Amino acid sequence: MPAEHGSGASAGPRGDLPVGALVIGPDGRELAAAANAREALGDPTAHAEVLALRAAAAAHGDGWRLEGCTLVVTLEPCTMCAGAAVLARVGEIVFGAWEPKTGAVGSLWDVVRDPRLNHNPDVYGGILEAESAALLRAYFGRSPNG
Repeated sequence: MPAEHGSGASAGPRGDLPVGALVIGPDGRELAAAANAREALGDPTAHAEVLALRAAAAAHGDGWRLEGCTLVVTLEPCTMCAGAAVLARVGEIVFGAWEPKTGAVGSLWDVVRDPRLNHNPDVYGGILEAESAALLRAYFGRSPNG
């Protein structure tokens, strides 16, 4: 992963939303980390989760399957990222802030727990929620009360 698209969840030089993601292998080792790079790359799919999943698949050594791995992200994944996590077969998704407008891991939708899918990762939401939400509030210039 290029350094300019690394693991920090701070906003990039071109104003990317401050979302960071990492993938942890079954042995607890960090396989990959990424930050949103949609603006920096001009790529609508360059969400932190997708970038981290791509890099982790290359590092993990089991093709595209990330079975037993954990996707950790500062913001609840959207439908694209939730779908990518299911397709990658991650074992767990852990996220910080809930996203009531576009969240697809329990807020607006619950893509990952749909029983019609062939894989359903475990989900742990709201972990370090206050810290994750503070990053987003700072990015949008909002007060703590909204």
